[in-house]
Formats: sequence, C-alpha cells, structure tokens
Amino acid sequence: MQMKIFFKVTPLAASLLLGACASMTTGQNQSISVNTEKVTGAKCTLTNDEGTWYVPSTPGSTMVQRAYAPLKVTCEKEDLYGEVVVESCTKGMAFGNILAGGIIGAAVDCGTGSAYDYPVNITVPMKTKSGS
Repeated sequence: MQMKIFFKVTPLAASLLLGACASMTTGQNQSISVNTEKVTGAKCTLTNDEGTWYVPSTPGSTMVQRAYAPLKVTCEKEDLYGEVVVESCTKGMAFGNILAGGIIGAAVDCGTGSAYDYPVNITVPMKTKSGS
C-alpha cells in the first residue's frame, strides 16, 4: 500500500520542485545591444511595461527586464531621431516546463517575463527630426 502512494506522490513532487527551471536558468533580465544606422553617439531609451533603460551612447548596450510586451527603442542625436518597436518571443524553454509537468514553473516564467526574449541586437534607423 505504501509503495502505491510513493509512486503516485513522487512524480507530482518532482514536477513541483523542477517546474521553475527555466526562470532559474535564464532569469528575468536580458542584455540588449543598440546601434544606430550611419550615426554614432546617439542617446537611446528602451521601454516596456516593466521599466525604462538607457544607452548613453551608440553603439552600446544595457540590461532590460524581459516581458511579454513589446520593447520600444527611441534614439536621438542633435537633429536626428529614430524609433523602433520590437516584439518579444516566447522561448522554447517555457514550453519545456509544460511538457515536463511543471505548469507552475511555466506560469512563474510567464509572470516574471523569464519565458520571453527580445532580439539581442537592435539597429535603429535615424532621420532628421523635421522628417526628411
């Protein structure tokens, strides 16, 4: 009788304990490199629903918090301006949590943003602020 209970409880306990592996492996933050086309030394601001981060001079990089929401990147230098919006994508590791029986781990990863990635390199096209 005790062996039957053991074999029923062990897989459940393992899935609960191992469910958050993706969030422990990659974390909530991601390094992003920003470059501006044909311009160096632009100041850039990166924003999503988790916060705002800065690249003081392009080319450069910063650490952002991952999120499901798009990442908006705006850059300025003197009379030049550029803006891009990049979408996040769901990492395959998040689906691995579900397949391994870790629905709790998958929920944690989605809630903290650990299940998502932005492009590592972002290039912002620049134009004059007057629009030409």
